[in-house]
Amino acid sequence: MINVIVAGAGGRMGQRICAMVQQHPQLRVSAAFEHPDSAAIGEDVGVISGLGNLGIPISAGLEAVIDQGDVIIDFTFHKATMQFAEIAAKHKRAMVIGTTGLGAEEVEQLRQLADASFPCVQSPNMAVGVNVLFKLVEKTAAVLGDAYDVEIVEAHHRMKKDAPSGTALKLGEMAAKALGRDLQQVGVMERNGIIGERTDQEIGIQTIRAGDIVGEHTVYFAGAGERIEISHRATNRDNFARGAALAAAWVTQQKNGMYTMFDVLDLANF
Repeated sequence: MINVIVAGAGGRMGQRICAMVQQHPQLRVSAAFEHPDSAAIGEDVGVISGLGNLGIPISAGLEAVIDQGDVIIDFTFHKATMQFAEIAAKHKRAMVIGTTGLGAEEVEQLRQLADASFPCVQSPNMAVGVNVLFKLVEKTAAVLGDAYDVEIVEAHHRMKKDAPSGTALKLGEMAAKALGRDLQQVGVMERNGIIGERTDQEIGIQTIRAGDIVGEHTVYFAGAGERIEISHRATNRDNFARGAALAAAWVTQQKNGMYTMFDVLDLANF
């Protein structure tokens, strides 16, 4: 049995991760933690996750429980994630990271830590369907080429802290790669005022934040007289959590280094 430490276990995502880990035949929640000021400290993680009493109190910080697990699942905040990665490297514990908002420098730092000390799956979205979407967008962009404008619209709940979503950015990167472009150069994240005619190279990514929307992404390929739309809509958090559980079972069997959900799902050559 693989022992899993869940970060941010008192939050909505953390609770669903605990539930999906417990459902996986190879995994079990062995420890859980929150930031030291959380009201969830001391609560039984099973009780707050709807699993019944597991006898596992939520601890204050990763250091308190790092010796109790084989892999850490983290969907928290980018600054906290980097701190957890440093601890994981010190103790040589595998990680599954679904945190969004990681900057390029943070990803590179994470890569260096993983290459030296532990295996890590890092992806902006762990859902199986979304990772298939990434590949579909890449293939579609490659076939349609420059004759079609690419636009991405993403919608999430009003509490989400980063924009655009990591998933939307990844979709943009997949399309840009297939078209021989650099999203850093051609990405347009907002439009306002007299913006002029759209350029042929730009890839637009627009954001909606409202209510309790779990996560919706639509990629538009718009050409002369026709439009293709590829969409994914999440109605709950279980698909993200279930993918994280799959990744946790997989990553503990790997060598040190950085991996993605494409590796976990064998989609790298799709």
